[in-house]
This record gives sequence, structure tokens and C-alpha cells, in this order.
Amino acid sequence: MQLGYFKGPAGVFAGVAEGEMVYPLPDGFGGKPARKGCRLEGLRILAPCRPTKIVCVGLNYRDHALELGYGFPEEPVLFLKPPTTVIGPEEKIVYPAMAGQVDYEAELAVVIGRMARRVRPENAGDYILGYTCANDVTARDLQRKDGQWTRAKSFDTFCPLGPFIVTGIDPRDREISLYLNNKRQQHSSTGELIFDVYFLVSFVSHIMTLYPEDVLLTGTPAGVGPLQPGDTVTVEIEGVGRLRNDVVREEIYMEEVKFY
Repeated sequence: MQLGYFKGPAGVFAGVAEGEMVYPLPDGFGGKPARKGCRLEGLRILAPCRPTKIVCVGLNYRDHALELGYGFPEEPVLFLKPPTTVIGPEEKIVYPAMAGQVDYEAELAVVIGRMARRVRPENAGDYILGYTCANDVTARDLQRKDGQWTRAKSFDTFCPLGPFIVTGIDPRDREISLYLNNKRQQHSSTGELIFDVYFLVSFVSHIMTLYPEDVLLTGTPAGVGPLQPGDTVTVEIEGVGRLRNDVVREEIYMEEVKFY
């Protein structure tokens, strides 16, 4: 199934996308879809989940670690992004005025389906709702300057997600690519993950409780590079989907935003 949030004439709702139709989920992702649907073309596709937190993993692809000249970590390297970083497909990534280098990072995102605490790796799949595409946008110069990652990872719009949460798939050995202005810059497979999806869910759940719709970003492969205002960046993951976003300067974005 393809799950997500949509906005139509009657407001925002959770739903299941099937071909050209979307069927509302009145009771949320765990409920049954309504019998009557509406056409997808008349709706706006929003970010597919509303996490309380986004837990990210650094240096989790073998090719990326080798590219940087680092050894493989003994344990997952974790950091957080706030929920205010989340945007959906076709929304704009805002290039902050205080940043001098903003990078793209294509990632497979795991969306949690039910509360997870101290989960065993062999049971982790029972706690996963599904998977979506993500872009862990990073102000690289501020990351180097600060010596830690909070500011660099936390600007509004720095976590595009979507277009849908795809359920019922095996996350292992999925082709992952990133295109910058239609030119492929990253290309790898989730088979290159140092710590796989199920281990990561278990590991994180032994540190913090994970709630439904929380997101776990599993790391980025080799080929990370800079974005510029005016760019279009697309993350594509086999069997999961394509996530497309444009980049805009903060000054231009603020001129377009209306505050109420």
C-alpha cells in the first residue's frame, strides 16, 4: 500500500493511494479505508507522516565511509532532526542566509508503525509501518564550524519526505539514487548499509521510545555534494518512489510566504 497525507477542498486527511484514486483513512493509518475515494489529481500530496522526532544515522554506507577515508563505526552514529524540518514532495528547500554550503543526502526513511521500546532485531519488522524517500539536507560549513551537527541539520525544510509510505516491502538491497538537475550524483544500494534497518530500529529503541510516525533515516551513500538556489533535487529509491524538491534562497522564500 501507499499511505500518506493529502490536502483537498475539505482539508487534510490520511489516505491510501491506489492508482489514480485516494481512499481516506478516517481512523488513521491503522484503520480501514473508506469505500468512497477521490481522484489523486485533485489533491495536494503532503509529507507522508508527522513524526515526533527524526532519528538519523551517520556514516552507515560502506561506500560513503570509504569515500571519506573513515573506518566503519563500531556502533551506529546517531543524531536528531526536529519535526519542523519536514516538508513534502514538490515543496521548497530553503537555502538559509547564514549557510555557505548546503548539501544533499539521499536516504531511505523508516516510518514507525507502533510504539517501540527495547525491540529485538528479529522482531523489528513488526514495528515498522513502511518506508519512504528522504533527503537529509545539511549546512555543511556550519557542521564543520560548530563541531557538532544540531544547527547544520535543523533548519526548517531540511528533511523532505515522500511521496508516500510504502508498506509490505523488503528494505534490503534497494537501489537508491539522487539526481541534481536530472544528473545522477548518488547511486548505491541499501545492501551497502553497515547496520541494516532492523538492527537500527532495535538499537534506537533501546535508547529512546519510538512512537507511531516517528522517522529513522538510515544514512546516505557516496556522492554527497552541494545544492544551489535554483536547483532541483530528486531522491529515487527502488520500489519506494521519487521525491522531488526545488531549492530557493531564504530571502525569496520569505517574500513569498504569507503569515496569518
